[in-house]
Amino acid sequence: MSLLDVRGLRVAYQGVAAVHGLGFQLEAGETLALVGESGCGKSTTAQALMGLLPSNAQVSGLALFEGRDLLAMPARERRQLQGNALGMVFQEPLSSLNPVLTLGEQVSEVLLAHSRLTRRQAWQRAEELLALVQLPRPRQHLHEYPHHLSGGQRQRVVIAMAIACEPRLLIADEPTTALDVSVQAQILKLLDRLRRELGMGVLLITHDLGVVAEQADRVLVMHDGHSLEHAGTRTLLNAPRHPYTQGLLKASLGAAHQEHYLKARLPEIRVTRQSGQPNQYAISDTRHNVAPQAPATTGGLLEVRDLNLSYGERPVLNALDLTLGPRESLGLVGESGCGKSTLSKALLGLLEPSSGRIEYAGQNIATLSAAERLPWRRQVQMIFQDPAAALNPRHSIDTLLDRVQRLHGQADARERLRERLRMLDAVGLPAASLQRLPHQFSGGQRQRIGIARALILKPKLVICDEPVSALDVSTQAQILNLLVELREAFGLSYLFISHDLSVVRWFCDRVLVMHGGRIVEQATPDALWQQPQHPYTRRLLAAIPGHATQPYTPQPGLQFAVGW
Repeated sequence: MSLLDVRGLRVAYQGVAAVHGLGFQLEAGETLALVGESGCGKSTTAQALMGLLPSNAQVSGLALFEGRDLLAMPARERRQLQGNALGMVFQEPLSSLNPVLTLGEQVSEVLLAHSRLTRRQAWQRAEELLALVQLPRPRQHLHEYPHHLSGGQRQRVVIAMAIACEPRLLIADEPTTALDVSVQAQILKLLDRLRRELGMGVLLITHDLGVVAEQADRVLVMHDGHSLEHAGTRTLLNAPRHPYTQGLLKASLGAAHQEHYLKARLPEIRVTRQSGQPNQYAISDTRHNVAPQAPATTGGLLEVRDLNLSYGERPVLNALDLTLGPRESLGLVGESGCGKSTLSKALLGLLEPSSGRIEYAGQNIATLSAAERLPWRRQVQMIFQDPAAALNPRHSIDTLLDRVQRLHGQADARERLRERLRMLDAVGLPAASLQRLPHQFSGGQRQRIGIARALILKPKLVICDEPVSALDVSTQAQILNLLVELREAFGLSYLFISHDLSVVRWFCDRVLVMHGGRIVEQATPDALWQQPQHPYTRRLLAAIPGHATQPYTPQPGLQFAVGW
């Protein structure tokens, strides 16, 4: 008997199906990966199994866990399994942890709910669990709060809570999204070790095919709530049968890729939907509409010299130097806490350096007053990592864009509207988008809105802070292609901050490696990958998941029509 046997799982909201008759099996000690773009039904499937769907969801089918149907189980009986035999690691650890309770209280709470341990024993076991997930100071961490830890450390606490009662099934929903490669490698190694030691079955939800290659025994590919392909990992990665799977692999920037934006666009998956008809899938060709030009190698739009910045007594940026030229895409990589975000805030004038110079077009912006900075801010804008958090949920897109225009003195209302429509067209959104609210868009569409907001003032420098880290593979390809096209159309320069080194290799002209508040190495992408000089750079490159996997390469431009 399988540990988990799902048959004909269907989830609908007000009659609209989100998951269509899904079926799969998971054995003890096995890892099954659910792969697909945002909105395909992966997280809905996980929430259905855990009993976490909202009350307006209609669920049918079978989900047999050790022979017992989770879907038909009374709520009280299911609660005995949740956090006990069934564990779940959520995507965003900060929202999964209670900010007003210590870590010890939160981990021990799980033990007190599902075991006969006393409070003292639960507290001692919580310390053991924090040590098991390799937190550096388990005893001290028990008395700390979530905001005291880094993102990777918070994710370890969430894992400790999920495995506290040694579950037989662990559901990991994007457990390493937005983590840098070094922390990601540690988390994945930890999950794999716990799977082997505890004999757990793991249902891994991810959009990172490199992670799939390293961690999964089998893969189930989903789209529009349907299962499109289900096979062993090696078989699926080396010889995918479904065109959608082929498109995902082609668009994925794995560790083995050597492509660059100057050579070709990233392939995109085009899906055509017709009522009552099976979806049609096409992999777009890889030609640029307008061939991008390499940036000039002389002249600096942005010059940073001997920049120092501290938080209290703790130095964060140490004698930092960098140069960014016109129309150049400059990558900035490094682990969490190395100073990347602090640098971006200093460049935007949100933090004041202790010393050093930040020169934009020859002007030292570090010394500008608040009044002097307003005209300059039109020239430097930012695209944020999480578009949902960066857009006010109560304001229409029209209001969000118009406020930026009015703030910077654009008085003519008709001209402002014409510019908003032109910018929406430039980022590939229809004019009707202006009247909609942020929640009415997909993640990729919201990121396009964030790009439109950053570019509507016609800046010359755009700081991109992890702009594609939370996006699935196919949406990521669309956004990266769009950023290249906009660079050519508007003459933009990018400072591209990312933890995904494979994305940086494709998108950037030069790459800076940051460690301990300093730039420890800089080179072209090819030189950095082929001959890294600094030991830290070599460690980052070695941590990229899936480095041994050669992605499948279908012929571009092929059209497919495949039914369910």
